[in-house]
Amino acid sequence: MIETLRFWAIVVLLVGGILFTFVSAVGVIRLPDVYSRAHTASQTDTLGAGLALAAVALALGWQGATIHTVLLLFFVFITNPTAAHAIARAAAETGVKPWTADTDEEVGEK
Repeated sequence: MIETLRFWAIVVLLVGGILFTFVSAVGVIRLPDVYSRAHTASQTDTLGAGLALAAVALALGWQGATIHTVLLLFFVFITNPTAAHAIARAAAETGVKPWTADTDEEVGEK
């Protein structure tokens, strides 16, 4: 019973990780500017990687590799949003304008 519950918890975490990583990839491809792309990459990709690493830690059980997996999880939670913030700040400092609805009208797109 416990092994079955553990198996399904691992499956749910992996499916959630894959779903959020897929949403992140679609967001990076579809969103119009660097600010919104950095936003989706930092949030959904961090959650997707976090869920996948949690599934790995649960699958490994109580081993030394589990400690490394949990440390990697914390590292991802710290570095992904920090990197996205640095990219957005660099874009702002170099004068990249955020996308607005008026931007498409100037180019003639709808």
